[in-house]
Amino acid sequence: MTAILEQLQGLVAAAEIPAGTLGVALILGLFGLMVVGLVLGQELAFVLGGAGVIVGWLAWGTPGVTIAMTKIYDQMQSYSMVAIPMFVLMANFLTHSKVADGLFESIRYLLGPLKGGLGLAVILVSTVFAATTGIVGASVVTMGMLSLPVLLRSGYKPSLACGMVCAGGSLGILIPPSIMLVSMGSYAEVSVGKIFFAAIVPGLSLSLGYIIYLMVVCHIHPDWGPAMSPEELAEMPLKKRITGSQYDVLGAFLVNIELTLWSALFSLILAIFYKQFSWKMLYESLIDTAKTTAMVFIILFGAAAFTGVFMSLDGDQIIADWVLSMGIGKWGAFAIMMVIMFLLGMFIDWLGIVMIVFPIFLPIMDTFGFDRLWLVAVSATLLQTCFMTPPFGFALFYVKGILPPSIKIQEVYRGVIPFIIIICI
Repeated sequence: MTAILEQLQGLVAAAEIPAGTLGVALILGLFGLMVVGLVLGQELAFVLGGAGVIVGWLAWGTPGVTIAMTKIYDQMQSYSMVAIPMFVLMANFLTHSKVADGLFESIRYLLGPLKGGLGLAVILVSTVFAATTGIVGASVVTMGMLSLPVLLRSGYKPSLACGMVCAGGSLGILIPPSIMLVSMGSYAEVSVGKIFFAAIVPGLSLSLGYIIYLMVVCHIHPDWGPAMSPEELAEMPLKKRITGSQYDVLGAFLVNIELTLWSALFSLILAIFYKQFSWKMLYESLIDTAKTTAMVFIILFGAAAFTGVFMSLDGDQIIADWVLSMGIGKWGAFAIMMVIMFLLGMFIDWLGIVMIVFPIFLPIMDTFGFDRLWLVAVSATLLQTCFMTPPFGFALFYVKGILPPSIKIQEVYRGVIPFIIIICI
């Protein structure tokens, strides 16, 4: 492999190509390698890192590899990355503490008399649970296992039931605390605390939008979301519904006002309080945390190598000049950024999108005078779609894995479309 790279590097060095044209060719090669690697089904971290190292070697030889390694080291120096394993650990403890179980049980009986009441319970519990986790997988799987059997048994339209679980569960990556917001803040050089505050309103607005949609569609089509029968409602007295929901919301709220390490410790205490603690649970939580943290970090390191070489080739300036030459203005450039993020969300996850798009477009947006905090908040809101857009949205497959075999993946696809439209609006 080294011999092949040395031969290619020699050919590039010997080619009589103008410097500007050569830079553009190498940048196209960088993205070409990325696309080929993804199409072949290789892991994103190794695709990004490998493309960066190969093109760096072709451009400068050994110093090109040094550029990639230096960028990885710089990423390792970011103190905000320390928060990631603590948030992941907190989410794992909370998943095992069964906070969402009791909360959903109380609220579904509380809202059961309404048309679409069970759906409203799913969105409300997902919103509260999102404020205690930061991992979409945990939110979607937990809510899916809790609510989908009940929704389908109650006569809800399968596509609507699947759509609300995907949409509600995906709020876990937007409403603070969130691993995505921590990573975006570090990469965009914006205060993570400010991003947390900035994401609260979009997160709650999305939740409200989902609720309004459910109320309207169940009013127009009552058979899509029927109310609970009086016999079912009689199983839990009204007083127990109210006190039970308050009790579980308080536990979730107390976790959310804590920070990083204290959140993880309080989540462990909550698991003990709910009598869910065991040494096996602790072991599984620590192993899951190590796996998730390793996954996030290795993608960050691969992306750092990719963007380091890209920036050294003046890729950001080349693309900025191209966008400016189009004469589309600041909002046209903003629209291009959003469309690219949306399309990438159909194929790769939020972390890869942030690592690819931010280094290219944030400098361009700075040129147009956009506020980075606002831009990150808008991007975080749009990235909700990457969990729900076919063909590779993670939430779609999480939900399909919970559904009975008789319900096809097409039902899940149909169910998420209205929620994707709400996000875009």
